[in-house]
Amino acid sequence: MSDLLKIEARELCKNFGSLVAVDHLSFEVGAGEVLGFLGPNGAGKSTTMKMLTGFLAPTSGTAFINGHDIVEDSLAARRCIGYLPEGAPGYGEMGVRSFLEFIARARGFEGKKAIEAAGAAIERLNLHGVPEQPIETLSKGFKRRVGLAQAIIHDPQVLILDEPTEGIQPNIVHEIGDIIIQLNREESLTVLLVEQKLPFARRVATGFDLMERGRVVASGDIAELSEDLIQRHLAV
Repeated sequence: MSDLLKIEARELCKNFGSLVAVDHLSFEVGAGEVLGFLGPNGAGKSTTMKMLTGFLAPTSGTAFINGHDIVEDSLAARRCIGYLPEGAPGYGEMGVRSFLEFIARARGFEGKKAIEAAGAAIERLNLHGVPEQPIETLSKGFKRRVGLAQAIIHDPQVLILDEPTEGIQPNIVHEIGDIIIQLNREESLTVLLVEQKLPFARRVATGFDLMERGRVVASGDIAELSEDLIQRHLAV
């Protein structure tokens, strides 16, 4: 694997009984790139994300995260990743700060360093107005920010985001886009983004893979892909 590749999928497959969810999927994401994964519901996007992040084992094939095989060296691969799955993760009864300190400790920070990591994530995601508020009482927009905060708390090299703007208001969508762009610019984060909102995806992503029935059917930057093709792969 080239040092310039942060994510490389090789013939990834995932079957659920007779259902083929991901079908010999191969793609690459280079260092510092933001790849938008577009496709209709059921195309296999979220299943792919779950395999890359270790939540699901591939039926066959593999992928590499920063050079680490997700099958043979799963723990090392996962250490390189920050992950925001569908929905906002968290223990609803916990306060924002307590939750982020818990995540920091789970990521290997100890004592004062866990407290500092949580504080830094609160500042970066503009959560300083709600640090002691229970997560279950937050708006969807703030829950999304908490989700992003836990994903970046350990300064990952690869950020995987599954529908980061789902169910949130347009002004918050814009703010989330600003955060992702800033993280990518300042820290050269490699980002894999599943997104249905085309204006957001266009603003944030540097390139796109269009997925259908478990396979990538077209790739390129926004200038190389026709509007009709993109809209078809955003249909639900």
